[in-house]
Amino acid sequence: MARRMENQNTLARALNDLGLAAWFGGSLMGAIGLNGAAAEVDHPRERVKVANAGWARWTPANLAAIGAYTVGSLVLTGANRRRVGGQKGVGRASVIKTGLTAAAMAATAYSRVLGQTLMKASDPPAEGVTEPNIATDPEVAGAQRKLKALQWAIPALTGATLVMDSKLGEQQRPAEVVKGVVRRLNPAA
Repeated sequence: MARRMENQNTLARALNDLGLAAWFGGSLMGAIGLNGAAAEVDHPRERVKVANAGWARWTPANLAAIGAYTVGSLVLTGANRRRVGGQKGVGRASVIKTGLTAAAMAATAYSRVLGQTLMKASDPPAEGVTEPNIATDPEVAGAQRKLKALQWAIPALTGATLVMDSKLGEQQRPAEVVKGVVRRLNPAA
């Protein structure tokens, strides 16, 4: 049974880490690479179209990454539930990670909704994917301005979540577990 649990935790950690890495990396590459490259397209009416095509291809992979991360994270939380409550600092770090995850999911979902506005607009003229020009429809321009902020918010939130994962991993070191349990039992220590 112990061997089976160990394998389940390895799989859960892999899902958590790979899913979060893909979500972070894909969002950062999209902001810098895809959106940046689309802004280089010569014809202003093709810029949003090119980016939309790239984001449409990435969306299923991103959804799979977020799903893998979520499943892995939930399994790891369940496997570490005693540590979350019994080791000082782990519960707080877990709450922060959960909050960052929820914010990243909300930003990702809202970004998708705004992206749909751009996709429905056919081929709007634009300076770039997130930069309208004077001829851009006001609704599309509003979506572009919001996407400009979200394209950086998503990698910032997922990057911060990666940092919290690192902190939670460090808290699993035997010496840290002992210190955390002692501090939980004796706050003056």
